Amino acid sequence: MPDAQRSLPATTLTWSTGLLPCVVQDARTGVVLMLAWMNQEAFARTRERGEAWFWSRSRHTLWRKGETSGHTMRVVDLRVDCDGDAILLAVIPRGPACHTGRSSCFHHDADGRLRGTGGPALAHLAEVITERARTQPAGSYTAALLAGGIERVGAKVAEEAEEVVRAARRESDERLAEETADLLYHLLVLLAARAVPIERPLDLLLSRRG
Repeated sequence: MPDAQRSLPATTLTWSTGLLPCVVQDARTGVVLMLAWMNQEAFARTRERGEAWFWSRSRHTLWRKGETSGHTMRVVDLRVDCDGDAILLAVIPRGPACHTGRSSCFHHDADGRLRGTGGPALAHLAEVITERARTQPAGSYTAALLAGGIERVGAKVAEEAEEVVRAARRESDERLAEETADLLYHLLVLLAARAVPIERPLDLLLSRRG
């Protein structure tokens, strides 16, 4: 954990109820992974060890995320809200956050229908592309592109990259945004063609910050 997080004064948190809610977010994609609870000891262990620790309200005990499944969470940032009564962890998860095997616990809508994990547009689009690669629905451009293999997808990435540069040099801001969106989409398809999750390059970018 960064020194700034280790030295966070305990007085910034209000422990009057003994437990505080902790929102856990993927540091690479911004997707909310889960909601858990912390007491002071769980909070202290999380800061000191750089891994997510929580308090189980059902078992009345401390637990380290992933202690039985191996799906641990490395903490890269820890924040406290303005009232001192809620915690935010930004983590790099090792495996799915949810006991169901899904990446996030938030995979149903309010009517109980199964949905994607949502999150920022790039992560959500990568999820949709991965699903298209798995199901190969008829009439899907993504499925057809993937069927053409790496060479076809790679050619589209090269073509779109050239169009981005052309737009940046002599076209409008709107055209530049449109061409950039096309390039990002095709890059995600290229990753899917190689079965490389979007988290891999995002993790590398995060590791290079600063």
